[in-house]
Amino acid sequence: MHPFLRLTFACLGLGVAAAGWAAWMLTSRYARHIYTPEELNVIPKRSVAIVFGAGYWPSGALSDILRDRLDSAIELYLDGRVEKLLFSGDNRFVDYNEPGKMLEYALEQGIPEEDIVLDYAGRRTYDTCYRARDIFQVEDAILVTQRYHLPRALYICQSLDLEAAGYIADRMPYVRIRWYWMREIPALWGSWWDLHIRHTVPVLGEPLPIFPDKD
Repeated sequence: MHPFLRLTFACLGLGVAAAGWAAWMLTSRYARHIYTPEELNVIPKRSVAIVFGAGYWPSGALSDILRDRLDSAIELYLDGRVEKLLFSGDNRFVDYNEPGKMLEYALEQGIPEEDIVLDYAGRRTYDTCYRARDIFQVEDAILVTQRYHLPRALYICQSLDLEAAGYIADRMPYVRIRWYWMREIPALWGSWWDLHIRHTVPVLGEPLPIFPDKD
């Protein structure tokens, strides 16, 4: 076989394998670790619910995706499935504070401030999971986000030896949901690269354990 054809077939095979891995990850790999709101009474109890930031508008209104994540985390807290809520988001700019907006919303819903912890450096899903383990010393968690995002979040957390289950936060149709699903394919490979090749270390600092008295 001509070397060019051999290379072409090798590239095609690699592409098919990569696409198959991503499809498996997004559909069935973590299916038994993902719970719907109808399964609230059977989701395993964990110490912390990790809520990933998802943006808010210049008016201060939360995006639909972020509000649904917060409502789902509040549901877990009120049902006694978790003890604390960890809100993780971006705060790189002086006029943009995702965790602060998340806190504001949760307080309006009656959640005690002492049961809410803020992570101001959750710029990416990878950063949020890494910092949950290393800064906040979380050992087990329920990850609260939309279905399209949960496989990647679970993959990262479990690869970092953080015991995690996922809770689906989809409460309405989202305008760009097909784009979000498509975006997860390169994002999954980016996470694989961070975890196994680059060994990326996010912004860290002094440990701030959520449960400082825990042995």
